[in-house]
Amino acid sequence: MLGSGNAAAIAPAHVDAPLPPLKAETRDLHFHYGKFQALKGVEMPVYENKVTALIGPSGCGKSTLLRCFNRMHDLYPGNRYDGQIILHPDNTDLLADDVDPIEVRMRVSMVFQKPNPFPKSIYENVAYGLRVRGMKGKNALDEKVEESLKGAALWDEVKNRLNEVGSNLSGGQQQRLCIARALATDPEIMLFDEPTSALDPIATASIEELVTELKKKVTILIVTHNMQQAARVSDYTAYMYLGELVEFGQTDHLFFKPKKKETEDYITGRFG
Repeated sequence: MLGSGNAAAIAPAHVDAPLPPLKAETRDLHFHYGKFQALKGVEMPVYENKVTALIGPSGCGKSTLLRCFNRMHDLYPGNRYDGQIILHPDNTDLLADDVDPIEVRMRVSMVFQKPNPFPKSIYENVAYGLRVRGMKGKNALDEKVEESLKGAALWDEVKNRLNEVGSNLSGGQQQRLCIARALATDPEIMLFDEPTSALDPIATASIEELVTELKKKVTILIVTHNMQQAARVSDYTAYMYLGELVEFGQTDHLFFKPKKKETEDYITGRFG
């Protein structure tokens, strides 16, 4: 368990440079699926314009934690949050009763494990969230769709196919289309839930390169089972086990000099 919810208490050890500003932080976060407690007092910083990887064995709570950030659990009855997720710099508690989950999902977008383009054209997949937000002008929509597809490194491949159904694209292209759709609403944080697990090695490398590029303009949280991927793409890593945050730190330090034996056992393959 990490400290008391303030930035100083939850700062990782062995930091060589000044810490970047906080974009978000969990404070004593608990989560229940009905009677089952999936998260237990998680306190974790999320640093601005950095990639934070969540690692740990299956069922440890990493995807559950990820989905708390955009209130995805609200979609199912019987789920319960306790604690806070504070979004900076406006200090909004994303879990507060008076905060609209739809607005949360605009500020904190999500890319899922398997590509899930809507049964619409490539253009309308990207424009969907913009239309939900009330954008109507064709020129404005065209500009934003192009910008988002460029941001997802997909524009050059689809600029002459915008009216085709998104499912006609390859798996890797579909995942980048989903990233473009998530980017369109100008989120402050992007959540990636094992975004390459259904992709081939070439498409995986493309998504990893894209994640590295995207952090220049958005803060990223990524769940991965792939230790090599976490080491390649993330700046910070959180190791979770049985719903608890065991260790958090800069990725290079956590992978090569973990403070906890449990973390070392997992990373070296002796456990999990």
